[in-house]
Amino acid sequence: MSVPDVPDLLNTAVEAVGGAPREGQLAMAEAVADAIDDDHHLAVQAGTGTGKSLAYLVPSIRHAVAQEETVVVSTATIALQRQLTERDLPRLTSALTGPLGREPTFAILKGRANYLCLNKIHSGVAEDPASELFDAFEMSRMGREVTRLREWTSDTDTGDRDDLAPGVSDQAWRQVSVTSKECLGAANCAYGADCFAESARRRAGASDVIVTNHAMLAIDAMSPATILPEHRVVVIDEAHELVDRITSVTTEEISATAVTQVSRRLGRLIDDATADALVGAGEQLETLLDDSREGEWTRLPAGAPEILAALRDRLWNARSAIGPAPSSGSDPDAAAARQMAISAVDSLHDAVVRVLTVFAEPDITRRHDVIWLATDRFRTTERRVLRIAPLSVAGLLRTSLFTESTVVLTSATLTIGGDFDALARTWGLPAHGRQDASAATPPDTASPQPTSPEAGPEPGWVGLDVGSPFDYPRSAILYVGRHLPPPGRDPMAPQTLDEMVELMTAAGGRTLGLFSSMRAARHAAETLRDRVAFPLLCQGDDTTSALIERFAADEPTCLFGTLSLWQGVDVPGRSLSLVMIDRIPFPRPDDPLLSARQRDVDARGGNGFLTVSANHAALLLAQGVGRLLRSSDDRGVVAVLDPRLVTARYAGYLLAGLPPFWRTTDADAVRGALRRLGTT
Repeated sequence: MSVPDVPDLLNTAVEAVGGAPREGQLAMAEAVADAIDDDHHLAVQAGTGTGKSLAYLVPSIRHAVAQEETVVVSTATIALQRQLTERDLPRLTSALTGPLGREPTFAILKGRANYLCLNKIHSGVAEDPASELFDAFEMSRMGREVTRLREWTSDTDTGDRDDLAPGVSDQAWRQVSVTSKECLGAANCAYGADCFAESARRRAGASDVIVTNHAMLAIDAMSPATILPEHRVVVIDEAHELVDRITSVTTEEISATAVTQVSRRLGRLIDDATADALVGAGEQLETLLDDSREGEWTRLPAGAPEILAALRDRLWNARSAIGPAPSSGSDPDAAAARQMAISAVDSLHDAVVRVLTVFAEPDITRRHDVIWLATDRFRTTERRVLRIAPLSVAGLLRTSLFTESTVVLTSATLTIGGDFDALARTWGLPAHGRQDASAATPPDTASPQPTSPEAGPEPGWVGLDVGSPFDYPRSAILYVGRHLPPPGRDPMAPQTLDEMVELMTAAGGRTLGLFSSMRAARHAAETLRDRVAFPLLCQGDDTTSALIERFAADEPTCLFGTLSLWQGVDVPGRSLSLVMIDRIPFPRPDDPLLSARQRDVDARGGNGFLTVSANHAALLLAQGVGRLLRSSDDRGVVAVLDPRLVTARYAGYLLAGLPPFWRTTDADAVRGALRRLGTT
């Protein structure tokens, strides 16, 4: 039978979920279908209320069924994965079964470490909990959690960590899971036939649509093995987070604690002399890191080349000293312990080699990695960690994602400074694609722009902003406190705190406060609790999800917090009428990775501040502003208490990426509007 076209299928889907036709949703769905058919990449900005999930799922499912090909959908957050697999896809596949002639299938696929490992549970091979980092209470709690996980093994059908409620700590989960490097492989594992991760992969391989995450995309791109089933089309939702998630996956770390854990894992697999030499190298590393200053390493400190080289060599000696793999049918516990030890040694050895390779290049402008020393603080202890992250992931994405697949990237916030170019560069796409505010057309690929002989032609792409069904100028006000002092490093100015009190009082509470740091959020919460007549919650008082639930359930309640609240709050209705932002969210000047990226742009003749810092701020600011209007009936105010948003030379660039709210610097007018909202 012939497959219906996208508009007809979209109408069927919208009716099935009880929705109404939306112009932007239809424009996006047709653009996604065109991108798939014409084999060009597409970046789509779809504002809140557009219904972008259906807009990309309908053409994706149509293609998968018609061509009998798998489509991969990647998200950044667990919340969206659950929305897709528990709400959107079940209803959508049911609705499209008739028109498509069969029921479309879908599955969720995560990294192996997200599933219980039966071999690890039954063999008793556990992670070293690094007891020196945890007090007795933490160790006791972890023991209870591990016992609960072992009991859960007999009750779960999926072994998926996200299906466990309530959840457990990362330390406890590591006792019952393995990474892909630690896995013995289904053919070599006594529990391979019942493996939860392998079952998830089999379901995914037989599905029309696979829902996964950005980290899995990175692992698939870097791994010589095939992680994701064969596919030609990838849809990346929450694409504004793609670079950060890929960077996180490709970041490695070195610490004395890691050396200690590797030594313990090796156990009896190596001789005493080799083990002692490795322990000694770890002690030298600890001394080096303790004596070094925090921050970026642009050159190796005195003594570091010799200490790192010795650690590299002793890790290699330990790896070589591990005996050959035992014959099949031998002790599965020993095989599991051996594989975990090999994985740990290899990972740490490769990280050390990566550091030494970076500094083998004397010209800092030619280095591809950034290295910095940080301090990780736990409840009662702290440790020094050397981190290594890529300066850019654009090359990785260009060669492993955009040359292999047709990619659709979407989010409510993709334009910075009014266009898609800034994010396109970070993804590895050419700076100038065809950008259209109303409809997408295939890019001109007749004369592609080459990058380097190895990279080949850069892929063509289309940028499309389908807008939002919300009437922004009538629904919301963007207020900037022009009269306030510019924020500095000191605690918030008294005038700014006074302004917060006046705005919150006018709004009758119902305020989400977004702050640039946890210290600023706590300071404001502690100062204002005695000055306002509403409950005031602060991030850290409870789990973030519990705080958001309490905030949404009680209209007068206010909630203050930092980064996760800028992007993780969806509270439609009267409980949220005022979003307060303390300052433009520029990255910290001592952020090693972003500072290095800014320096790299400057060295190449560009504007590092605008390309890195301003783009970072613009994207996060747009996300924060987007917390206000979550449904077509919402009304309210976004108050930015940083005068630079209207006075600085870069103000127009930042404002260009925000929704077209009615804008003002008149505090009296804003307070009046908030009071009127409270009475309607």
